[in-house]
Amino acid sequence: MAYNLKEVMNKPERLTGGQRMCAGCGGPIAVRTVLRALKPEDHAVICSATSCLEVSTFLYPYTAWTDSFIHSAFENAAATISGVETAYKVLKKKGKVKENFKFIAFGGDGGTYDIGFQSLSGAMERGHDMVYVCYDNGAYMNTGIQRSSATPHFADTTTTPAGSVIPGKIQVQKDLGAIIAAHNVAYVGQSTFLGNMKDLYEKAEKAIYTEGAAYLSVMAPCPRGWRYSAEKIMEICKAAVETCYWPLYEVIDGEWKLSYRPKKKLPVTEFLKTQGRFKHLFKKGNEHMLEQFQKEVDLRWERLLKRCGEEL
Repeated sequence: MAYNLKEVMNKPERLTGGQRMCAGCGGPIAVRTVLRALKPEDHAVICSATSCLEVSTFLYPYTAWTDSFIHSAFENAAATISGVETAYKVLKKKGKVKENFKFIAFGGDGGTYDIGFQSLSGAMERGHDMVYVCYDNGAYMNTGIQRSSATPHFADTTTTPAGSVIPGKIQVQKDLGAIIAAHNVAYVGQSTFLGNMKDLYEKAEKAIYTEGAAYLSVMAPCPRGWRYSAEKIMEICKAAVETCYWPLYEVIDGEWKLSYRPKKKLPVTEFLKTQGRFKHLFKKGNEHMLEQFQKEVDLRWERLLKRCGEEL
């Protein structure tokens, strides 16, 4: 699939400006890039779980979406879009629908990793021709920055406050990409925002135009929950990739492929120091927590390299 930056950027926006997402939020960046991968002649049905994205882009009777949009409950976005996809196939078979439609669900990590996991697992196992996109900001940001199972180890949230009782979240985050890959789906991709967005755009295109169930995980920083200045979002994403905290990979028909390998793997502190939610890790006496965080990142990176058939 060829990537021409000028052609891509000239495609019409399917998520318009004027919505209420925060400055420096990764959510709308992820959505705009994913939807830009659609062919101009194709229609789409978009479903969003209750989230920052939903409440900020669709406030009846106003909408920032140019495609058909469904607001689903927190827990069933995948079930909703899979039902619409099934109905579309029936209507197309009967000749009642002529146009080509694609089916895409968006959810934050709370509505994906946790509350919506059951419906997501079911939709993936059934193999619906759909894409589920998780814009992963590592907490329940819409309801007050509570921890989720995607929240990183030691992160300071409102339900895992770093202090004298606990050092932030005491569990490591769930590896949902590997869990979805174990469903034997057609496509799994993990990406974030880098440079000209080529990696995310190409993975979105593969996910949308690969027949069958597809899952796309996008690290989408949140300025309020992560506590960074809005203009720093791209620096944070780059640090996440270069430290291998958030590696770029895809799984195509069960085959794991590494998308990018840093020339020099940076220490994870280069990622952690960019965010206020980890500032307590750099206090004197907490060196062991930084060491433990690095150990976890190294372990997951080595595991990924083995899955991809890469040398350590």
